[in-house]
Amino acid sequence: MAAMNESISADVFHTAHSWEVWDLSGQNLKSLPRDLLTHATSVDLQRNKLKRVIGISRFTNLMELNLSRNKLVEFSREICYLHKLEILYMNQNNIRSIPEGIFPHLRVLKFVKLSTNRLTKLPSDINQCTSITHLDLSRNCLQNIQPLIGLPKLKELLVERNQLTELPFQLFQSGNCELTVCKATGNPLRCPPEEVCAGGVMDIQSYFCQMEENPNTCHAWTVKTMFLGSSMAGKSTLCRSLREGKPVVVAVKDRTEGIEISQLYTQEVRFLLWDFAGQEEYYLTHHVFITPRALVILTIDLARYSIVDPQSFKDQLWFWLNNIQLRVPDSVVLLVGTHCDQCRDQEEVMEKKDDIEEKVKTMLENRRLVLKHQKKNLEENIDTSLFTDQVDELDCLLEYNLKVLDLVTLDCTRTEDIAKLRSHILMCIQSESVALCSESILPKSYEEVEQAIHTLVALEQIPQHGIILLEELSDLILNHVKLSKESLCSILQFLLRYLHRIGVIVWYEDIDVLSDRVFIQPSFLISVFKSIVRHDLVECLEGVSRDHLMQEGALVKQKLIWVDDLRCRGTLHNAAMRILVRRELEKLVVDDDDLIREVVGTKREEGIILTLLQYFEVCLPTLVGSPLDPQAPEFISGMKQWESAREAKRNPDGACLFPMYLKDDLIVCQNWGQDKQDDLRVHVYFLPEIPHGFFHRMIIKTCSLFATHWVGKEQSLFCCGNKLALVRQRNKDEDPFIEIRCRRPEKDEEFRPLWDLILAVMSNLFVLSRQWPGVTHQVHTPCPERGCPHYFTWRDWKELSNTNLYNLVKEEKLVCQRGHTRRTELIFPKVPTLKKGDCWRTPHHEDDSLQTLTFNL
Repeated sequence: MAAMNESISADVFHTAHSWEVWDLSGQNLKSLPRDLLTHATSVDLQRNKLKRVIGISRFTNLMELNLSRNKLVEFSREICYLHKLEILYMNQNNIRSIPEGIFPHLRVLKFVKLSTNRLTKLPSDINQCTSITHLDLSRNCLQNIQPLIGLPKLKELLVERNQLTELPFQLFQSGNCELTVCKATGNPLRCPPEEVCAGGVMDIQSYFCQMEENPNTCHAWTVKTMFLGSSMAGKSTLCRSLREGKPVVVAVKDRTEGIEISQLYTQEVRFLLWDFAGQEEYYLTHHVFITPRALVILTIDLARYSIVDPQSFKDQLWFWLNNIQLRVPDSVVLLVGTHCDQCRDQEEVMEKKDDIEEKVKTMLENRRLVLKHQKKNLEENIDTSLFTDQVDELDCLLEYNLKVLDLVTLDCTRTEDIAKLRSHILMCIQSESVALCSESILPKSYEEVEQAIHTLVALEQIPQHGIILLEELSDLILNHVKLSKESLCSILQFLLRYLHRIGVIVWYEDIDVLSDRVFIQPSFLISVFKSIVRHDLVECLEGVSRDHLMQEGALVKQKLIWVDDLRCRGTLHNAAMRILVRRELEKLVVDDDDLIREVVGTKREEGIILTLLQYFEVCLPTLVGSPLDPQAPEFISGMKQWESAREAKRNPDGACLFPMYLKDDLIVCQNWGQDKQDDLRVHVYFLPEIPHGFFHRMIIKTCSLFATHWVGKEQSLFCCGNKLALVRQRNKDEDPFIEIRCRRPEKDEEFRPLWDLILAVMSNLFVLSRQWPGVTHQVHTPCPERGCPHYFTWRDWKELSNTNLYNLVKEEKLVCQRGHTRRTELIFPKVPTLKKGDCWRTPHHEDDSLQTLTFNL
């Protein structure tokens, strides 16, 4: 939505003058036209082929200049003559430097966008451009931003994805700072750490304030280490052996369910060890806990690994590496081969090691090759300016560098192997070539408060389950630190956010009903979480005793219904959920009735666990046996009343749909019927593929917009008034895509509502996909002619407003490469054009007099 934001931001600065606007975007210009009138106040030159801007100084009345998405290699010196310039876009070019002596002349310049260039430094006099309020420098190569100190009106600063290790504290001094927005993620930051910057300006200001008040800073090395791999690959054995420094045998019955958390201190480095279970059901909840800045240890069972069976590599490595690459594409992955003692001999171990490393290398190279081919295909279009954003997204994916380190073979029964792996991990995280930035410079007060929390746990002043009210925690900490009550209150929330982001505690401050509670022991929360999200949930539900049923006021026959609904419909009744959670709390020896009620919930109020499951889109609240409402109001994009649709459907005594437990698509197929050749269709292709679990979360997210829906394993159907939208996932033996399909309307005036429905689903899809930085998309519409393999490619569209989307294609008819002609509204969002005096109708024949456009595919 970049350009949409650009136009919105620009509107803020538009004055009420009557001005002349020149729109020269997408004209393939290589130089400025000589016949342009120089009194223009706004010139749009984006999406051209300009390498230099010569002659722009003639436009002395310019207030807005858009030079984005060109091929500029230099920042034109002529811009210094545009004394009235207020808004400047030069993003998505190849600019490497900005000359001195330009910005001091731009006294009224307020909005500057220079993102996605190759800037390595800023001109020292940029701070003399005293009117700047918005400055976007993201996605460059900047190593410091010191020249920005002294910008008196700067309110929004974007410096994501540069090479910054520090932010200047002078930018955030409260006395002369007007900053309200600062985004700096994606940098190797040490001061302040990236986890502090993620909280925004107030967190950064608090950090620097503490640095001034506590000059005795500490240098902390904290590494969140995630153990991933297939079930029974030896993750738990490896994790516990590393922690203990010697072999630890983990029985099958003690294998990880969900996630286990522990800590390891060695040579001044703290490792936060997160051991993830390998079953698919657990993987679908990893997004709740997984974070970008981490060392991933991927375990491979060498005894089970087969060189000759391709499925073996796919299951044990490809699946995990691929999903890591989609979710956290800049990760560092250490491959560890386990169960070496069960292999035939050392020669077999080395053969498998060489085979794995070679296949991993090929896998990563093939992925880059696919992305490069896709980029080349887009660049070979007749008008490449229409696909600039998609090319940029592919460039972004190519810039990511997933580091997969050589495989380390390990015999977990040998103490010397455990010690050797410990040393190897330490060497890896401190290696410059690996560049896993884990060192952080912290105020002494941060260390003091965190240590106080650990002391409170050791003294058992915090309950064993670790759930404590924020106010109560503050009072307890006060007895163990040298800080005053005022000082502690001023930093506690900022510190808790930092500890939450590095994985020490859990604090869901964004969830209103949980914002006053802190989870000091994340492992407790995860233990409760796994009582619902597990691979053997049906068996667990079948094993519920009559005593547990009686606590909920339920009968055995109700349990049979619960089991049947879960097995057949993927629906878990809230009453059943409360029983399962309560039973898990009994295993954890929790005897606090109030806490049990808070976690489990009641027939009138949702508990903590149900709130979290719905918040993280693991399940969808639904009413038990509720009839479908054919008179439900239609969804209209942007209407405020739909914001609370999800809340309106919640019922603590209802049930939740877990798409992960669905087995088929029968209910969807029954209500949709057969596909028809003239259905409106859109295919959203995912590169390199659809992330595992993405479709389930997308369906949950989209269902919250529509009162009536049917959900299947790989298909879902949404009802909006009398309109249906089918959404299905295609991810087997073909290019991976998600299809959105609607029935062709009988009347022309019905095209707009149907396209609104399709675009609403597409918008939801793209919003969710931002959580997978390693994914990009292309949108195609297949040619409606039966048997035709050709398709129509959508130009850049995500940045456009809903109104502009209906002008995506101006032609009334389109022709595919094979010569099949169709009205545009069957291919792209468009409202059919009527001639004067015509009434709305559905034509039976194409009007050959209409303008046509042949798409080069």
